[in-house]
Amino acid sequence: MKKYENTGSKDTRSGFGAGLTELGQKNENVVALCADLIGSLKMDDFKKNHPERFFQVGIAEANMIGIAAGMTIGGKIPFTGTFANFSTGRVYDQIRQSVAYSDKNVKICASHAGLTLGEDGATHQILEDIGLMKMLPGMVVINPCDYNQTKAATMAIADHHGPVYLRFGRPSVPNFTPENGEFVIGKAVMLNEGTDVTIIATGHLVWEALVAAEKLEEKGISAEVINIHTIKPLDEEAILKSVGKTGCVVTAEEHNILGGLGESVSRTLITNNPVPQEFVGVNDSFGESGTPAQLMEKYGLNADSIIKAAEKAISRK
Repeated sequence: MKKYENTGSKDTRSGFGAGLTELGQKNENVVALCADLIGSLKMDDFKKNHPERFFQVGIAEANMIGIAAGMTIGGKIPFTGTFANFSTGRVYDQIRQSVAYSDKNVKICASHAGLTLGEDGATHQILEDIGLMKMLPGMVVINPCDYNQTKAATMAIADHHGPVYLRFGRPSVPNFTPENGEFVIGKAVMLNEGTDVTIIATGHLVWEALVAAEKLEEKGISAEVINIHTIKPLDEEAILKSVGKTGCVVTAEEHNILGGLGESVSRTLITNNPVPQEFVGVNDSFGESGTPAQLMEKYGLNADSIIKAAEKAISRK
């Protein structure tokens, strides 16, 4: 089993900021719009270096999406930035009609997603956004796992023509993927090969899946770990190849188990190769106030929960 090292914990939103800054230098068509959260979205450097391409819309998220959609008509590549709750739930109608239905080249970039927003509580901790966005025809949905991958994803989506939802977070999390690594939209990343159980994880749960795999190895269980950074389009080939070998699967995500990655995997399995599946995620509830670590523990979004799910899935084979 390959061992992964945390090269220094960083917040994934800073990976977005770094990627946006580099894009600003490389592509003059990239523009950025923010809904009064420049610091929180780490858009400061882009604004400083390219003030003529930065637009502070204020607390008017629906207007921001409409402006972004209009900018694409002139060949611009707009990156919108606000919290995930406001990037999706508050402006779903505008995204559906002005961006998705019209196939506009808008990049909807959303920070502070999931439970790890922490102390701001349930009103800001959206756990439904992946489901909302993946249901929109033509919408690409990306949920990277660390700083390096978020930076790479930010830069990659500028080259993709069409609407994209890019989801990232506030807390510092282990940074373990290669610096300047290649990011291929829709292509899963095999982190560790195994024979007894497949663990498919996304976002902050990828590191937890790696920790779980090491502990499972100590128990004599060989776990295959796959990083699904792109939830739509889903890399079905990678999933089916893995479960064809292991015979069971665990999905892990910082999202409601209803409508998230786990359900996308279930659809793939049931139409191709049904195998036992266990879900690690929030079970049909809102979040609450607390530190990110406290919330991940309470809601079972950690390595221990993945281990228990893996053992249960294996027992069902």
